[in-house]
Amino acid sequence: MKAKRNITTLNTSTINKLKSKHMIDDRFLIQIGNISIEDLIAAKLELAAAHINNRPYGFDMWRNSVYIIKDALLKFAISTTKSKKDAARYLGLTYSEFKKVLRTYKVNDYFTEDI
Repeated sequence: MKAKRNITTLNTSTINKLKSKHMIDDRFLIQIGNISIEDLIAAKLELAAAHINNRPYGFDMWRNSVYIIKDALLKFAISTTKSKKDAARYLGLTYSEFKKVLRTYKVNDYFTEDI
C-alpha cells in the first residue's frame, strides 16, 4: 500500500490552530507583535518557572534549547510556505533532510492532530 503523500503546507498555521483552540485571539497577537522574540521567550520561561522552584519543564534548559528552537523553526517554516519542499529550502535543508527532521520533531503530528 502506498503511503499518503501530503506535500502541501497550505492551510497549516500555528496561529490558526491556537485560535481554534481558543488559546489566543487577535488582541493577544497585537500585543505579542510589539515584543521582541527574545523577550517573549524569556517571559514564557519566567511564567513556566514561577511556581516550580524556577526549574521549568524539569530539564536542563540550556542543553535542550536547540531542540525547542528547531521545533519552533519547523512550525514557522511550514506555516509560512506553500509546500514542504519550499519549507525545506527556506530552512536550508534538502527535502530528504527535512522529512527526517519532521519525523524526529513530530511536527507533522502537530498540524494533523484533531483540534
